[in-house]
Amino acid sequence: MKLPQGFTASGVASGLKPSGNLDVALLVSDRAATAAGVFTTNRVQAAPVQLTRRHIRRGTARAIVANAGNAKACTGKQGYADAKAMAAQTARALGMTKENVLVNSTGIIGMPLEMEKVANGIADATARLSPDGADDFARAIMTTDTRPKTADATVAGARIVGFAKGAGMIAPEMATLLAFVVTDAPVERALLVDALNETTGRTFNSISVDGCRSTNDTLLVLANGAAGGAPIGLDHEQAGAFREALDEVCASLARQIVEDGEGATKVVSIVVEGATNVREARRAAATVADSVLLRCALNGADPNWGRVLAALGTSGIPFDPNIVDVWLGGQLLCEKGAVGPGDPAKARAALLDRDVEIRIAMKRGDATATVLTNDLSAEYVRINAEYTT
Repeated sequence: MKLPQGFTASGVASGLKPSGNLDVALLVSDRAATAAGVFTTNRVQAAPVQLTRRHIRRGTARAIVANAGNAKACTGKQGYADAKAMAAQTARALGMTKENVLVNSTGIIGMPLEMEKVANGIADATARLSPDGADDFARAIMTTDTRPKTADATVAGARIVGFAKGAGMIAPEMATLLAFVVTDAPVERALLVDALNETTGRTFNSISVDGCRSTNDTLLVLANGAAGGAPIGLDHEQAGAFREALDEVCASLARQIVEDGEGATKVVSIVVEGATNVREARRAAATVADSVLLRCALNGADPNWGRVLAALGTSGIPFDPNIVDVWLGGQLLCEKGAVGPGDPAKARAALLDRDVEIRIAMKRGDATATVLTNDLSAEYVRINAEYTT
């Protein structure tokens, strides 16, 4: 993966991961970049989230530093001090102020961070910065991921490149999910913030692997303008194209997270039609996506449409169950809240595929939304039964 102009990256092994794999990542702009971010809505927020939220209020940044193997969450005052130390060490190594550094962590919760290893990792990562360092950066932010996740797009002669990690503890409401997007387009902050908030709803906030919200979710975007050209603001003729390109990158990263979900054998699209608005449609789809019973059934290719309707009933939406239709694998198994004319055998055959669709017609309005999830397997339980041991 080639980085946009003006960016360098690296990934190194500092010893934080028992496997010895890459675990400290650095992504740097050679000039001040317009910055925007969205973060977890969990009330329990890791120290790096707290610090980065403060730094990004300035509207500009130059560096993203991340460690994997330790979330630096629920570690008290020391955790926050360690996050500040990471920012300070990175800033000194790069010759910039610490407020220009956005700190991120992912991994085990509640464990102190081995700061000597991190410091050595930051020094090593600084020395290895390169325009060709994107692949190492993508690998260094992984935890239970089985593969790195990257995406790119072009807009108005500029490039947008994105990186993400996440395979478990993934749910809407910004998932354990880290995502970083960089571009050399000259995007003004008002557009960057607006476009990021808009695309997050359609992409990262529309996926679920296990219904669990994380302490560390962070999505950051840096635009350094190195491609040149007039600033792209809210009313610029290229604003729409930038929004579409950002959406393309984020949608690809979000889908890759679901495809790599811990123990997953299927990617499931929950499509809700006929809601009163998009927010209601997304809420309905997300509620169904988070049903453990339904996702167990999907793992066994069991076309149990009753679990879909039962989950929908917990959404808090005042719909009429007696008019709802449900399709599993293209078969209308539930019509007007009761048994439909679809063929369960054909539905089961469709549910054996890698890509599965569940479609729900609420018949309340014209709004539609889709949430991506996956099945729940015994392998997911194994991974999370042994995560800290």
